[in-house]
Amino acid sequence: MRDLLVTIIVFGVLPLVFTRPHLGILLWSWLGYMNPHRLGWGFAYNFPFAAIVGIVIIASLFTARKKLSFFWTPTMGCLLFFNFWMLITTIFSLDPDSAWIQWQKVTKIQFMIFLTLWIMNDKEKIHSLVWIIALSIGFYGIKGGIFTLTTGGVSHVLGPEGSFIQGNTEIGLAMVTILPLVWYLYLNTANSWIRAGLILAMLLIPVAILGTQSRGALLAIGSIAFFLWLKSRRKALLFIVILLLAPFLFMFMPQSWHERMETIGTYEEDSSAQGRLLAWEFAYKMALARPLGGGFESFTPYNYQRFAPEISHFGSAQDAHSIYFEILGEHGFIGLGIFLILGILFWRNAVKIMKLTKNSNENKWAYDLASMIQVSLIGYATGGAFLGLAYFDLLYHLLVILVLVLRIVEQQDSANT
Repeated sequence: MRDLLVTIIVFGVLPLVFTRPHLGILLWSWLGYMNPHRLGWGFAYNFPFAAIVGIVIIASLFTARKKLSFFWTPTMGCLLFFNFWMLITTIFSLDPDSAWIQWQKVTKIQFMIFLTLWIMNDKEKIHSLVWIIALSIGFYGIKGGIFTLTTGGVSHVLGPEGSFIQGNTEIGLAMVTILPLVWYLYLNTANSWIRAGLILAMLLIPVAILGTQSRGALLAIGSIAFFLWLKSRRKALLFIVILLLAPFLFMFMPQSWHERMETIGTYEEDSSAQGRLLAWEFAYKMALARPLGGGFESFTPYNYQRFAPEISHFGSAQDAHSIYFEILGEHGFIGLGIFLILGILFWRNAVKIMKLTKNSNENKWAYDLASMIQVSLIGYATGGAFLGLAYFDLLYHLLVILVLVLRIVEQQDSANT
């Protein structure tokens, strides 16, 4: 039944995409973030819905009555250069067969990110994209929150199978990142019933984040709590929510959760934490030995033995366990530099939006969105320090949203002066 429902939705919307490409972006984002086909057990589980939607989006560029609005910014130029650099590192990768497979996967995502830039070019489309992202990942937050409450928090909350966010740490970081977006939607929604639902989501998603039992997610949600309050227009309400929720959640979680979280301060005695440190040391040494890095999928036992033989006997992690060391190991110091510059441009775009809209009632939505995306970046940057999720769509979608919002408010500012 679930397989049939997803199929009906996808193929029901597809004909509309030919004349309204933005519906294709929304559909592709829903499939990418929520992975609804993975909730079934039949033919839809491995059906290439996203690939079909992507083909129809490309076709719609020629059939839509309203053509794309092409424009360029330094931020997108930096992202393009990052993609060019990943191509170079893939050409000279240590394991070409695996690297090209991953490159194709990442490039498809990046291609859709650029299409998002040129298709989702007004306030309504941006707002709808934020809704799709927040609800798609928020679904697992609401579901996971209920699961954690009903099971006493003894089991891990996990993401959709076969996706970027399948593991407990990955879904934890994704939920931390979209939590400020849920608050943005609450601030900019008039319907009282929808607002009540968003408040419920704001209560359940933190429960689910703790239910992942991810130490990185705990640090990430801790890092955004203060900034979420600081940048919100409804500080009193948010303060009450945080004040009431935090002690309850802390006392509710079982002893096993507390024991696991306490290992944050005793990482020297924790094998998982030690594995992360070894992976980071390996990434650094591989980047020193190869200016281009090892290329995609280079965190392998063979490469451990080659570039860090003195630590290879401790066991070789198959994951970088950090967005920063993932980029460093796979794309070298230059790749890491480009990635960090993207983060700086990300932040600067948000600051520009907030300066232009601080005293504008008309663009209060833009101020709220920019400030909440800043909080999302803080959560992603903190939690991402402990897991390899550097190529996940969400970071790049938020970057493009900021670029689009900045263009809108700058055009309005120019028209008013």
